[in-house]
Amino acid sequence: MRRAELRVARGSGSGSPLLEETPQATAYNTKRGIVASILVFLCFGVTQAKDGPFSRPHPAYWWFWLCVSVVYELFLIFILFQFQDGRQFLKYVDPRLGVPLPERDYGGNCLIYDADNKTDPFHNIRDKLDGFVPAHFIGWYLKTLMLRDWWMCMVVSVMVEFLEYSLEHQLPNFSECWWDHWIMDVLICNGLGIYCGMKMLEWLSLKTYKWQGLWNIPTYKGRMKRIAFQFTPYSWVHFEWKPASSLHHWLAMCGIILVFLLAELNTFYLKFVLWMPPEHYLVLLRLVFFVNVGGVAMREIYDFMDELKPHRKLGQQAWLVAAITVTELLIVVKYDPHTLTLSLPFYISQCWTLGSILVLTWTVWRFFLRDITMRYKESHQGRAINNGDWHPGPDDDLLGTGTAEEEGTTNDSVPAEKEGASAAS
Repeated sequence: MRRAELRVARGSGSGSPLLEETPQATAYNTKRGIVASILVFLCFGVTQAKDGPFSRPHPAYWWFWLCVSVVYELFLIFILFQFQDGRQFLKYVDPRLGVPLPERDYGGNCLIYDADNKTDPFHNIRDKLDGFVPAHFIGWYLKTLMLRDWWMCMVVSVMVEFLEYSLEHQLPNFSECWWDHWIMDVLICNGLGIYCGMKMLEWLSLKTYKWQGLWNIPTYKGRMKRIAFQFTPYSWVHFEWKPASSLHHWLAMCGIILVFLLAELNTFYLKFVLWMPPEHYLVLLRLVFFVNVGGVAMREIYDFMDELKPHRKLGQQAWLVAAITVTELLIVVKYDPHTLTLSLPFYISQCWTLGSILVLTWTVWRFFLRDITMRYKESHQGRAINNGDWHPGPDDDLLGTGTAEEEGTTNDSVPAEKEGASAAS
């Protein structure tokens, strides 16, 4: 009787999985239960999460990505507490995963013009023109919209290439030709993406943000334009990081760059330790995820650094991005500690040591020695003025002379007028 009712339910055209007989496959039921639990959590978050700094195209869009951040962090924690079978667990997501990646030859022949190849002497350049070229451009265009600062973008772009140079003994895909690093990546792909991103930031900063209700617009063209502008910011905030203004700003800037670089490296190391091909859709989904949550996190960090705002508090999305980045690093350390413990070449370690010493020296001079020297000069000058032992400089001398002359002229003219008045009387 029960089976007959189930057949009737299927035949009625409802197609609801709630009315069908539960399959006996444990793996299938587990996957379906996990997906259903995630969907319920996302539905709850989209309706109940707290507002963030962004409201366009709709606050629910950013609530959704906040909840996705929580789900992704929980997934990373689960993978972290597995052993080598964590790679095999990914087969439940895609059966093609869980297989060691084949070894590939990176770098290779770095000749720009190969005279031995008569048919195509520029084949080395053509081989590099793959799907990663537009990916680099689009990626840095979006990163510029996140950071909103040309200098910070250039520093991160150059530092990524230095890290690839330094770690090519650990990951073979970091081994690239010099012109691939500095010409194709930094100058062409990254540089062009940063330039276009800065132009977009300039347009957004000059745009007039005056909104009108859709049904208050009389023309269809105006309504379509209003719908398109719904995907632009409600208002615009120009980022002024000012790293040299205070030690607080400088340390915050260094921390932002460090987390940014760590997230960039995690992209390559996670693919390596979890056996994910570079072209797999999970790699692309992770990048799309960081594009959506990174912009919110950067705005929350900038608002937190605004010293004029009372009751400052770091936003929830910024905390989640930091936690996700650290958890990804822990997964890399656990799943392949041998690769990370490969020592740096001597000349590489010397370069990083020298760079760290220079940054530390500049930090001590700018925020400690320079300030102490300026305070000492100001206090010494103040005591000298109070004691009457201060000798003014050339500028102060000219100012004092001019003031004295003006006072003398005024004082001399007053007695002269009085004497003239006495003689007249």
